[in-house]
Amino acid sequence: MAALESTQLLTELEPVVEENLNRHMAMADEWMPHEYVPWSLGRDFADLGGDPWEVAQSQLSPIARTALEVNLLTEDNLPSYHREIDRAFGRDSAWGTWVNRWTAEEGRHAFCIRDYLLVTRGVDPVELERARMETMETGYEAMDKSLLNVCAYVSFQELATRVSHRNTGRYTEEPIADKLLARVAKDENLHMIFYRNIVTAALELSPSQTMRAITEEVVGFEMPGSVIPGFSRKAVQMAKAGIYDLRIHHDDIVAPLLRQWGVWELEGLDADGEAARDELAAAVAALDSEATRFVERRDEAAAKKAARQASG
Repeated sequence: MAALESTQLLTELEPVVEENLNRHMAMADEWMPHEYVPWSLGRDFADLGGDPWEVAQSQLSPIARTALEVNLLTEDNLPSYHREIDRAFGRDSAWGTWVNRWTAEEGRHAFCIRDYLLVTRGVDPVELERARMETMETGYEAMDKSLLNVCAYVSFQELATRVSHRNTGRYTEEPIADKLLARVAKDENLHMIFYRNIVTAALELSPSQTMRAITEEVVGFEMPGSVIPGFSRKAVQMAKAGIYDLRIHHDDIVAPLLRQWGVWELEGLDADGEAARDELAAAVAALDSEATRFVERRDEAAAKKAARQASG
């Protein structure tokens, strides 16, 4: 079967988008960001006669601060993500309505997390603002992904973001942060379901073309936060802490979505579709092996550290 053009895909999938938009609107709870911020803890900073930020003011551990900064700056680069999805989906019909709704909900996440961090003095506000400016100036380049590639990518990304937020909240061991990030994660899960269902419909409409898109996004996956200053170092810190690592990416992100889509049992693939599925299987196996090696190295390092502490 010949690959469908974007205009054909938009038209054919529009009823599914409308159905899932309505589903999302029915399931999405209204919530107010100001209800998740402990305003009574706030006070002026130096320029208004208050105190400058000092690390002792934060009740968060260094890794928790790093994870919250990454989560916030990922959400905060919203204009770049909106531009890319708007380009792929357009502004017409249910597609355009969804883009605007999704953007509004993602923006709420950034506002709420930032307010929490500034009010509680959880992170250095100067470093946070400088990182925000650099991230926004860099933007997010999706390299003109196709419509199907965007849908596949955002399915993985939304699920990954949900897991990262939820694990970060637990890691902080701070009840308000945990409550806030659990609320954000709930939104991200609904976003993931929307995109996941579009990909499910696309697999029925054009299986080989969609299989190719899924494979490309698994093989080349990067979190949108990769443009954050120092992201690689921060990602390693989060991985060592078990907030988001390769094992989580394989077990909780990639494998569940591929299973939900039924890619291993899918019939009706042409030669390129079968080749894409073979490439996907190899990529998933490689990810699994790499995840196992990472966990083994992390466990060995933890055991050595514990032994040194016991002997000291």
